[in-house]
Amino acid sequence: MWTVLIGVVIGLVLVWSLLIAALAIGRPRGTALTEALRLLPDVLRLIARLARDKELPRGVRVRLWLLVAYLAMPIDLVPDFIPVLGYADDAIVVSLVLRSVVKHAGGQALGKHWPGTPDGLAAVRRLAGLNDPPGQRSDDTET
Repeated sequence: MWTVLIGVVIGLVLVWSLLIAALAIGRPRGTALTEALRLLPDVLRLIARLARDKELPRGVRVRLWLLVAYLAMPIDLVPDFIPVLGYADDAIVVSLVLRSVVKHAGGQALGKHWPGTPDGLAAVRRLAGLNDPPGQRSDDTET
């Protein structure tokens, strides 16, 4: 019985470690996570608006609703009470989902639903992997 319990605990720690490594690899480059955390209220409104947009593909909306569920869960990959790192995992997961949204729905969806300032939109576009100015629409679907 104890060997099974120890095996399960070791397996869970290994899976958790792999998920943390995946987050570290997938984190946005060149974008400060503190900038993403400052924009959190506007980003949450953006996610809700995108999830309700019937013009977006169903798969994109499903990803956004799963993101909302993840953010609402009290249990995270890295507990929120850990300074800096606690909220960093949420910011990384949000950036990965936004990159997926941009890849499948285009960058113009971000601009259409963004509730904040133009500077905030520029930061979110960088977080989503778009480096072009918001006025350019030619390569919005690239990541």
